[in-house]
Amino acid sequence: MPIRPNAEEFAPYFAPYIAKVPDGDVIAFLRQQAQEVETLAASISEEKALLRYAPGKWSVKEVLWHITDTERIMAYRLLRVARGDTTSLPGFDQDVFIENSSFDSIPLSAWLQEWQAVRASTFSLLPSIAESHWLRQGTASERAVTARALAYIIAGHAQHHIDILKDRYL
Repeated sequence: MPIRPNAEEFAPYFAPYIAKVPDGDVIAFLRQQAQEVETLAASISEEKALLRYAPGKWSVKEVLWHITDTERIMAYRLLRVARGDTTSLPGFDQDVFIENSSFDSIPLSAWLQEWQAVRASTFSLLPSIAESHWLRQGTASERAVTARALAYIIAGHAQHHIDILKDRYL
């Protein structure tokens, strides 16, 4: 079970995300978070899912899909790093992902199914990582990162956006 990563295991950009994850079992937190997301999704109508809290900001649907896309990318990075692949992994531009999507036209129920599949995939990956492999280090976006930091980034990034949805949108 990975413990909280040290600051040298990830780029400073990710520190606020990692700080959102409580001490303890990150996998248990991801499970609790999954329940929170499903409850949150059930409270959002299709109309409310198109809401933008300010001009130029993403819609609720775009935020939800961003959480999903980012988890998919971070889990891929986690897989590569944990398996000892030291190939430098490229970054990604979140705005390009949104600009080249049609998320607002996709039913919220379709997003929920996709998000559940992505989270289930993350859950199936985590137990396959040997205890000694959590400290393996790779490079993503030209910065060093460990496997355990990526697990915390997945959880913290999602929590960051869940909090924004609750505070600014809903």
